[in-house]
Amino acid sequence: MRSLELLRRSREAGLLTKSGIMVGLGEEWEEVLETIRAIRSAGTDVLTVGQYLRPSPSHLPILRYYTPEEFDRLRAFALGLGYTHVESGPLVRSSYHAEEHVPVR
Repeated sequence: MRSLELLRRSREAGLLTKSGIMVGLGEEWEEVLETIRAIRSAGTDVLTVGQYLRPSPSHLPILRYYTPEEFDRLRAFALGLGYTHVESGPLVRSSYHAEEHVPVR
């Protein structure tokens, strides 16, 4: 909840806000949608959704690989909630294509 509050306050201060999630660690589809909704309800502008990839055998195993079609569905869902930019795919990371959604000042 602290993260959502920080996003909310940053948005109220007029800042461009961005958050991201990783999928594939055992979450249910509806939990992903609820998380995307909650992040948007904090006023977040930009969202990234990526596949968790196990960095080494000592890290948590991947419990589920999402399909490209599922990433497309998550992107469409998030855009429908009002995000201004969404990157969603198996190799998407927090700064993925940042130059495309952060205005140059």
